[in-house]
This record gives sequence, C-alpha cells and structure tokens, in this order.
Amino acid sequence: MSGRRSPAPLLDPVALIEFTRFYADEVRGGKYPYVDYDERERWHQRLYRDQRVDVWLISWLPTQGTELHDHGGSSGAFTVIDGTLTEAVVAGGSRLVDSAHEAGSSVGFGRRYIHDVRNLHEAAAVSVHAYSPPLTSMTFYDLAEGRLEPLASVATDDPEPTVDLTAWRAS
Repeated sequence: MSGRRSPAPLLDPVALIEFTRFYADEVRGGKYPYVDYDERERWHQRLYRDQRVDVWLISWLPTQGTELHDHGGSSGAFTVIDGTLTEAVVAGGSRLVDSAHEAGSSVGFGRRYIHDVRNLHEAAAVSVHAYSPPLTSMTFYDLAEGRLEPLASVATDDPEPTVDLTAWRAS
C-alpha cells in the first residue's frame, strides 16, 4: 500500500446543478450577504473550492456579459438566483441559439460546451456557477460567417478573467 489517495471523482453536470442549487439556497438564505455590483465589470466571489469543484457567486448588471467561451475541459453548471440571464449556445458548430434563464432555473453542461451569458434585461441578476474539475483555462471564440474560430486561450482559475480580444479579432 503506497499511502497515495486516488483522485477525487469529478462531478457530472447533474451533480454540478445540485451544487449550484445548494449554494443558491444558501445565498437566498443570507449566508453570503456580500453580493456586490460593479459598473465596470461583473463582480464575482469564490464560495468554495476543493480538488474536484469550484463554486462562484457572480453578479450581472444590465448589459454585462461574457464573451463566447469554453471552460478548458471542465464541466459546469449555473443557477440563476435573481433576475434573468440570456445564454447563447453554439449549435451545430455554426450558429448561436439564445435561451433566457429566469431566477430559479439551472443549466448544466459538459466539457466541450461553448456559450456566452449576458444580462439583457433591466434588472440586475445574480447567479452561482460551479466547475469540475476546477477551472484552469478558458478559450474564447468568434462565430463569423457560420465558422467557429478560437481567438485566445488563457490559463485561469477565475471564471471572469480579464481578456482583451480586440487584437485577436483584428488579425
């Protein structure tokens, strides 16, 4: 016996939805009363991390959103606590399909999922996100003329990395 532990099993999208729902209930119950809002960028705070999962609380003011991205091989999920978030998902590799997710709704996704998330509504939104394994990288994409093109990959353990994609789009 070597004394080595086997790695913790990763969570699938269904288990990640349960994780985000649990933390969403805790936020609604007042355990994390420090939700903040930032007009310049989305505010976010890590709530939990271990070898197999990390969990984030994110606020979204109207017009705030992400760029089209993946999660570097991590599966994920999010639950909307307040407001409504609109998610655009790459379908068939050539087009985006929008879905609005209101407070109380959850989305789970696998390791190859590419999407962007935006607050297109007048009220602020708050959501909980979980990733398994914890984030280590993200790739950002452009979808132009029916073609999905990677723009930049970044090493990150943060679901809100600062990335300037203008130079990549210009090339």
